[in-house]
Amino acid sequence: MKVQLFIPCFVDQLYPSTAFNMIKVLEKLGCTVDYNPNQTCCGQPAFNAGFQAEAKAVAEKFVKENITHADYLVAPSASCVGFVCNYYPQLFDNSSIHNQIKELRARTYEFSSFLVNVLGVEDLGASMVMKATYHDSCAALRERKIKEEPRKLLANVAGLELVEMKDVETCCGFGGTFSIKYEPISVAMAEQKINNALESGASAIISTDLSCLMHLNGCIEKKQVALQTFHIADVLASGW
Repeated sequence: MKVQLFIPCFVDQLYPSTAFNMIKVLEKLGCTVDYNPNQTCCGQPAFNAGFQAEAKAVAEKFVKENITHADYLVAPSASCVGFVCNYYPQLFDNSSIHNQIKELRARTYEFSSFLVNVLGVEDLGASMVMKATYHDSCAALRERKIKEEPRKLLANVAGLELVEMKDVETCCGFGGTFSIKYEPISVAMAEQKINNALESGASAIISTDLSCLMHLNGCIEKKQVALQTFHIADVLASGW
């Protein structure tokens, strides 16, 4: 199976190790992994900020870059996948590339969903000794209906004790530009999420979305709280 990588801007710039760990896992499972170095943003930041025409121009470039012979397009971000799958059809409705959008949407997956729902894999042979809780990102849960897949994968990580925190489906407060425009509310939401994680007895928060984890980690470091954050790809690539 040939997999084309969809690496979001912030992962490329700030968390490249997560992208490499995703490759590590996919190659272990026998996938042929490809990456287009000319790939740029999917257009979500511009769209969310209200710049629809600019977002469409960036999105059209993204579509052209990812119309390949790969079987699937896989990303370590439910947020970016959610934008491509949920909003590209709206951006390009009744356009000349409408059919290309339908084809792209059908083969674009978030990493954990791809492992469980396409490859049929739940045990990677990973190990990481810690007590952790899982954070459902809004994009994963609400836009892509991803909830059980990450938990199935984490349940098979040797040494990992997974516990559920209170109000697990509540937003962490990031929301892209929301965290800038409404900083006090955003920070309060992050603090609530951190407190719930601590009350669960966990020493780490795991998620499918580094955007959420980046926001939470900023608050964790400022408050000097004894919590770590991990993307699920980093966990699944550990111990082997």
